[in-house]
Amino acid sequence: VQLVESGGGLVQAGESLRLSCAASGLAFRNYAMGWFRQAPGKEREFVAAVTGRGDNTYYADSVKGRFTISRDGAKNPVYLQMNSLKPEDTAIYYCAASDLATPSVYRERYRYWGQGTQVTVSS
Repeated sequence: VQLVESGGGLVQAGESLRLSCAASGLAFRNYAMGWFRQAPGKEREFVAAVTGRGDNTYYADSVKGRFTISRDGAKNPVYLQMNSLKPEDTAIYYCAASDLATPSVYRERYRYWGQGTQVTVSS
């Protein structure tokens, strides 16, 4: 199984980025997908998640209304559209796959992880 993130970069506050996560080696439709992030010196935290069919989404309060997670059913990839970025969004963003029907906010519930992509937001 391989998860590969892309789309990270350096932007100014208020700008947007779209992250992508391409999965291979698993039955994509059977996995809920999540995004987590980890800033320097901090724990890895939940950002957003979507069910296997893409019909339900979940967000951390800190990104609700600014970030959108999406997937086209069983099709690759899964996206994270990030708007109105803030300096506090700066982190490495990780894609993760969970075989639970309902996505979890807990990273322990995710079986597979990508290597991460850096997002840096300057003020």
